[in-house]
Amino acid sequence: MTRTKTDVLQLAKREGVKFVQLQFTDILGAVKSVTIPISQFSKALDEGIFFDGSSIMGYATIEESDMRLRPVPESFVILPWTEGELKTARLACEVYDHNGNRFEGDPRWALERMMDKAKEHGWVFYTAPEYEFFLLMRDAEGNPTTKPTDYGNYFDLMRDRGEAIRNQIVNYLNTMGLEVEASHHEVAPGQHEIDLKYADALTSADRVTLMKYTTKTIADQHGWYATFMPKPIYGVNGSGMHTHQSLMTQQGKNVFYDARGPYKLSKEALYFIGGLIHYAREICAVLASSVNSYKRLVPGYEAPVYISWANLNRSAYIRVPAGRGQRTRIELRNPDPAGNPYLQFAVMLAAGLKGIEERIDPPEPIERDIFRMSPEEREALKIGSLPGTLGEALREMKRSRLMREALGDHLFNHFLYIKGREWQEFSAHVSDWEIEKLLPVL
Repeated sequence: MTRTKTDVLQLAKREGVKFVQLQFTDILGAVKSVTIPISQFSKALDEGIFFDGSSIMGYATIEESDMRLRPVPESFVILPWTEGELKTARLACEVYDHNGNRFEGDPRWALERMMDKAKEHGWVFYTAPEYEFFLLMRDAEGNPTTKPTDYGNYFDLMRDRGEAIRNQIVNYLNTMGLEVEASHHEVAPGQHEIDLKYADALTSADRVTLMKYTTKTIADQHGWYATFMPKPIYGVNGSGMHTHQSLMTQQGKNVFYDARGPYKLSKEALYFIGGLIHYAREICAVLASSVNSYKRLVPGYEAPVYISWANLNRSAYIRVPAGRGQRTRIELRNPDPAGNPYLQFAVMLAAGLKGIEERIDPPEPIERDIFRMSPEEREALKIGSLPGTLGEALREMKRSRLMREALGDHLFNHFLYIKGREWQEFSAHVSDWEIEKLLPVL
């Protein structure tokens, strides 16, 4: 929905809004916010709000710390769990540097640049993420535990507080215009999924940050903890962010559909798949961005490990769901919800567009269960593997020209530095498993 400054000012006045949250993300995807009283809203829309960029993860040094947030009027929503004298609205923001230029370290700007590149071809990139998360208990002191709030399974009708909280989250998301297509209990205990409707990738990423904020807020109000950590509980499925994606023309025609093409897919769709497969290892550090992400990407838990595509096979890295015509899309299955959605969507698009530009043909689809294949069978079919650790993924990213181009030097270098420190710290940590298994025998 297109909204102007006048539109949002009138809406805020009509609805009795008292405060406005101006939100953006740091390089890792954490939502940052500054709250202003409604009396300052008009000025903020005109001039923006200054903040200290040196205090934001991956942003700037002290010498270049003065930055400005500019609200995006189209992203205006009223937070439905606020009311009366505390009624609050929220807007996503663009970040500008002290010279008045778009800040190169703003994750939203990275996605905007890639969307502009697609626009040069006459295309708009659309995404529809499926977000999985866990609802966990808190201890007596209020700290989150790894104890799930239920012991349900896939599609179970629990009729418990977990289902009620998920439905409340969905109701709030719909009230704010995010258009949830479905929600359900997932495979693991305490695990849930919420599927957002298709939107252009920039709108979709804005919605993802709002969805995560809403989910955590509502869970907290009920005394529980919502986490988007990929694998908080050993021995069960982890949480992913399967992302459905397609290219549309400016007139709304699906670029991926061709009634006469193989599998009714266009050349552009096949090349896009080819790009995602060819650059799979290089983009993995952003799609699966924490050390914990690689506890999810292991055989046996429905998460992809091997780089292949298929029409039906759910062990594949890319799946082409049923539905053609305007519904033609591909589903990328290795991203997880712990990452920054702006950067995740940006590198997905970068790899896909590069596949189109370089006319990268994908291999033949693999409809067999890849997990059951022997190493020799996978080698014969030339099925590669995703990185097995964050350290391996960062090494692939570091030498990737595609990733530097997609993110820009600032985001590229800061991401490698911050995540490199995470990997080093994790690698040096002595875990409880090591003490339990090795101390008695070594």
